[in-house]
Amino acid sequence: MEPTLRDGEAEDRAFDVFARACPSRGTLEHVTGRWGSLTLGALHGGQLRFNELRRRVDGVSEKMLSQTLHALERDGLVHREAQPTNPPRVDYELTPLGREVAQRLLDLIHLVEGRMDDVLLARGSYDAARGGL
Repeated sequence: MEPTLRDGEAEDRAFDVFARACPSRGTLEHVTGRWGSLTLGALHGGQLRFNELRRRVDGVSEKMLSQTLHALERDGLVHREAQPTNPPRVDYELTPLGREVAQRLLDLIHLVEGRMDDVLLARGSYDAARGGL
C-alpha cells in the first residue's frame, strides 16, 4: 500500500523511504538503530575521541561502535579526523547534516524519557491484562 501524502508534501519526491529500493532506507536504519541514534546523540555534545564515545554510549562494543561510525561517516553525518601522533588520535564530530539529524533524535529521546512513567504504567496494565507476562 502506498503511503498517503500530507498537505504540502510534493508528489514527485526524489526519495521514498517506503519504497524497497530507496537508498534513504539504509540511512534511516543507520540513524534510528540503537547504536546509531545513541552515537549521534552523544556526539551532539561536541567532538569526542573513540574511547570517550565508547564510554558515553554505555554497552556498545568496540566493533559495533566502529561499524556504526563508519556507516554514519559514509552517510555524511559524522566527520572523522585522525591526528598523526603516537599513539594515533582520532576525533569524531557531527557534520552540519549530522547535527540537524541528532537534534531531531534528541527531541524524540527527551520526549520518550519524559513520558517513561506513562510507558511503564501502560506496560504494567498490558502485562496484568495478559496474566502477568
